[in-house]
Amino acid sequence: MKIYDLDGRRNVSGERVRQMRTKKRLTQADLAAKVQTTGVILEQDAISRIENGSRMVQDYELRALAEVLGVTADWLMEPDEK
Repeated sequence: MKIYDLDGRRNVSGERVRQMRTKKRLTQADLAAKVQTTGVILEQDAISRIENGSRMVQDYELRALAEVLGVTADWLMEPDEK
């Protein structure tokens, strides 16, 4: 199976996940625990790999992350603000 990436990253949402997680003063472990309450199993190491762009994000994971972080999935996929 071919793994696709964009500019060396396997997702476009990782930086936005990190931004909102730190804004809400959550650790990666805290975020993983909150996501798990939605029924989606993500561990702290998966959150870390999502944030650094080395892990692809499934659509249902993106939806759960958006719900927990209080943003839309569209916002998570917007380009980084510079």
